[in-house]
Amino acid sequence: MPSLVLAWLLFVTNLHAQSPAAQAAPDVVSHARAIVASLTAGEFSKVEAQFDDKVKAALPPGRLETLWTGLLDQVGAYKSCSPDSRVVTIGDKQMVITPCDFERAKIDLQIALDPAGRISGLTYRPAGGGGAGRPTLAPPYKVPMYADPSTYTEADATVGSGEWALPATLTMPVGTGPFPAIVLVHGSGPNDRDETVGANKPFKDLATGLASRGIAVLRYEKRTKVYGAKGTTGGDYTVKQEVVDDAVEAVKLLRSEKRIDPSRVFVLGHSLGAMVAPRIAAADPKIAGLIVMAGAARPLEDAMLMQIRYLAMADGTITAEEQAAVDQTQKLVDSVKALKPADAAAGRMIAGAPASYWIDLDAYDPPSAAKAVKVPMLILQGERDYQVTMEDFAKWKAALGPRADVTFHSYATLNHLFVPGSGPSLPAEYQIPGHVDEAVIKDIAAWIAR
Repeated sequence: MPSLVLAWLLFVTNLHAQSPAAQAAPDVVSHARAIVASLTAGEFSKVEAQFDDKVKAALPPGRLETLWTGLLDQVGAYKSCSPDSRVVTIGDKQMVITPCDFERAKIDLQIALDPAGRISGLTYRPAGGGGAGRPTLAPPYKVPMYADPSTYTEADATVGSGEWALPATLTMPVGTGPFPAIVLVHGSGPNDRDETVGANKPFKDLATGLASRGIAVLRYEKRTKVYGAKGTTGGDYTVKQEVVDDAVEAVKLLRSEKRIDPSRVFVLGHSLGAMVAPRIAAADPKIAGLIVMAGAARPLEDAMLMQIRYLAMADGTITAEEQAAVDQTQKLVDSVKALKPADAAAGRMIAGAPASYWIDLDAYDPPSAAKAVKVPMLILQGERDYQVTMEDFAKWKAALGPRADVTFHSYATLNHLFVPGSGPSLPAEYQIPGHVDEAVIKDIAAWIAR
């Protein structure tokens, strides 16, 4: 996710199950194709003027141009778009998918329009993508230099069974074992098993890097990616169903593997996954330890507001449009904090998520919850991360610092994905191919070995 804000936007967009391709409505298609024409012509202000409030909040003026430039850096110059578009219904919205040719790739430009004709979603996928798989665009993945493919194998697996079965990959060191093992738990949004973000695949980096050092790694498709809105509309839907239940099932799967030491199965959570890691440990007290990577320590809506303010100030000036986006996000925060149990019982939705989801996370203090977890913990933080900041890291330290079984590391040059860079971190950085820094891999491996 380019940011927690953008990741949440993607999560909201994908909460609604997609229907099969609908008959293309000429007015919707012509509207979307006009937007594509403005986008490919570099007329970004024309496109931004049609954003709905949620997209305005996630993409303040100027951000669209930055993201488009990042796309062109990956796929080359724009050439042309097909005259044929298709329409998919997503809740009360219609997504128009237009195949386009670029110098080095074929891309589907996807524009979601609400009933008023405003842009409620705008993204791109490899041509022919979408549906349950929804692959994200990325250049061909290159194994990081610190990973040695001759030292591990990868095999398909399935986390859970029946209604919520999830496709997975088990990266296993070569040898008889028994090996320690780690389950990787995603951040916000409908993530794939590699936690693909732009041109980066941090979970694949972690899997190959750690397996090269004798640690088995299980990663899986997130429930909201595979099943969309299914099961999310009830008054009791929380992060338990979104994240915790599947992580517990993944731990069970690892314990059943004959070459894995069942007493040395760890959970590594990133971003939202790190935030709820204490809940995963509470649900399965036999977990050997937790690795918290960029663990948010504040309510989700507060993090969204903090990020939108950061992005608005990135160039040193907050424009009127940027201030409007900040104000709109503040209204969302106020709405969330005013929620009552009756709102959850009534099935009220805010920003695409049930009231029950917001209420649950708003009342949750991750560092305080971690105090009750009696297993070793490794807390990791990138110092350039603007989504989960050093302020969050300080909260974890304040809560857990006195414990001898908790280790802390921060990294001066790393961003939210634990990829190195320089200067202030911005969403466009995620369009640049990179890898989780080797220092992180080494620190995790050394901690597991201890």
